[in-house]
Amino acid sequence: QLMIIVDDAGSFLPAMNHSPWEGVTIADFVMPFFLFIVGVALALAYKRVPDKLDATRKATLRALKLFCVGLVLQGGFFHGVRSLTFGVDITQIRLMGILQRIAIAYLVTALCQIWLKGDDDVDSGLDLIKRYRYQLLAGLLITITYMVLLYGTYVPDWEYRISGPGSTEKTFTVKCGVRGDSGPGCNAVGMIDRKILGIQHLYGRPVYARSQQCSIDSPQNGPLPPDAPSWCQAPFDPEGLLSSVMAIVTCLIGLQYGHIIVHFQKHRERIMHWLVPSFGMLVLAFAMDFFGMHMNKPLYTVSYTLCTAGTAGLLFAGIYTLVDLYGYRRPTIAMEWMGMHALMIFVLIACNILPIFIHGFYWGEPNNNLLKFIGIRA
Repeated sequence: QLMIIVDDAGSFLPAMNHSPWEGVTIADFVMPFFLFIVGVALALAYKRVPDKLDATRKATLRALKLFCVGLVLQGGFFHGVRSLTFGVDITQIRLMGILQRIAIAYLVTALCQIWLKGDDDVDSGLDLIKRYRYQLLAGLLITITYMVLLYGTYVPDWEYRISGPGSTEKTFTVKCGVRGDSGPGCNAVGMIDRKILGIQHLYGRPVYARSQQCSIDSPQNGPLPPDAPSWCQAPFDPEGLLSSVMAIVTCLIGLQYGHIIVHFQKHRERIMHWLVPSFGMLVLAFAMDFFGMHMNKPLYTVSYTLCTAGTAGLLFAGIYTLVDLYGYRRPTIAMEWMGMHALMIFVLIACNILPIFIHGFYWGEPNNNLLKFIGIRA
């Protein structure tokens, strides 16, 4: 439900909107939290795998279905609350998105759980590390690969075009010629997406359009400043290829937290094995941010991964303590229901069915409706 508020009411409450670039807001924790709990669920779902090939086939089909649903929902097929039209030019369709990222992280994590676990007995935290050492090694290799690409890939100058008044096209040139840049215009994340996916298949409303360099109303959207950089209007996908690599790591971290449920039965043991790595990841995340490897959701940096995963671990341990240890289940019934129907709710929002339904009830005139009151953009 927090993701719904983030996507639709961010303009009403800036703290609920994504950070324009570096730094994190409440909104920036939503996607990692979801990926984290997907990992936890996979540890329980694949606790026993009698037929690895069959499990692999089912996981692959499930991920493919989820990816295709995301392609339809966020590829540009639906045109908005005030435009009851649909259809998309497949030469311009957005290829990546929220569900596509979840599908990729789910598939890789599921394969790790199916194929990369040992048979060692688990009596302690060290035994847990030993049993799942190959999964931890996979996460480490993924992280190293990401960092090598992010900081070692050469980003050349590049161009993009946007439509201007009278259907004319205007060309912008972004000067780069650098390695290891983490700014909006010359980072390796955007460059890889432009090269592999094609700039026409990227998200057309970049989050950095709300930055101080690109908006006089920052952190909200607004007119360009007179000295705005050339990259301000360039497409950039916040769920791109390279950034989705670290999303896999978030899911793998959640997987390890799920293993704790499987192998430890006492509440105290579970909570302690969750709290220690959670605090460790947070300390490391803030240390990395302090020394220049800043938390950045669009790039899905390592410090951002550790910060959000550590916070997710603390929140998970807290909810577990309240619900499973002390029995405070009633306050979480609504969240439980929404979690059970998360995909259905996401589809209703992404298709604009739920916003249109709410938009149909107003007082006096159509513009006076609940959507306007809470600041949802039509």
